[in-house]
Amino acid sequence: MNRIDRLTAILLQLQSKRIVRGKEIAKRFGISLRTVYRDIRALEDAGVPIGSEAGLGYFLAKGYHLPPVMFTNQEARSLLMGSKLIETFSDPSVNREFETALDKIKAVMGEQEKDRLNTLSSYIEVWSRRTRPQTGASNELLADIQGVLGRKRLIRMQYQSAYKNENTTRLVEPLGLIFYGASWHLLAYCRLRSDYRDFRVDRIRRFTLTEFRFDEKRHGPLKDVMDRMMTGSELKPACVRFKQAAARYVGEQKYYLGFVEQTQLNGRVEMHFMTPSYDYFSRWLLSFVDDVEVISPEPLKRIMRKCIDRLFNHHR
Repeated sequence: MNRIDRLTAILLQLQSKRIVRGKEIAKRFGISLRTVYRDIRALEDAGVPIGSEAGLGYFLAKGYHLPPVMFTNQEARSLLMGSKLIETFSDPSVNREFETALDKIKAVMGEQEKDRLNTLSSYIEVWSRRTRPQTGASNELLADIQGVLGRKRLIRMQYQSAYKNENTTRLVEPLGLIFYGASWHLLAYCRLRSDYRDFRVDRIRRFTLTEFRFDEKRHGPLKDVMDRMMTGSELKPACVRFKQAAARYVGEQKYYLGFVEQTQLNGRVEMHFMTPSYDYFSRWLLSFVDDVEVISPEPLKRIMRKCIDRLFNHHR
């Protein structure tokens, strides 16, 4: 990226947030902090009103904004790819808003670029067997839940449990949204259980934002919350290795068992899961006979051995 393009991009980055740290700019563009200082000075010399606070970062003077910016073909194509993913892996409430945003983007493009983007759309599809939930939930709450994050207020919601098939009313502190296992999940601190819980968004029947506030700082960053939940919540970690030939038969089954990620390792495929039940998970693994190996944790290995003993005694 040449310097003119980088200066424009830095200006857009400053406009996207209230305060932007120098380290954020350096990391995004792969430049040193000294270069960041020079670029900020160049923008100031060009008349851009940039303020700064020691220890915090840079910000644009209140009321200053850029006029609409033309998108490059590469940027527009990237947004098109994003729209295809959102269409498949989000709910209708998010899809509608993104379609509106994409229409606004197309509105500032030239006619040729606009036609090219519309044509390109017919050549790109995201294939998934993911089906709509059968829980009776509205499946249109994702955008609303996203809107309450960061407001530091409790929400009261009606939730349908996946395993007991019962409805409960929960008062929770919403902390963040994550996507795994082909579904969106709300991570929150549940006042009913006095612990962190993972709520699948498509099982939330309804929710209301209350006036009660909570201290978000006591929970720490979302990543720390996720790490704590992996070691002490309803979701339990599991690591298994499939033989290469067997791994392709796992297909999309893994997404319904809490699949997180996988890596290639010495001719095998190592997969990590966050599963709510080792009993159910072990029965699934047994269907692969000797094509799978449990790496961790030890409780899952013990359950596997018990299942194998029961199976052997039954058929003996």
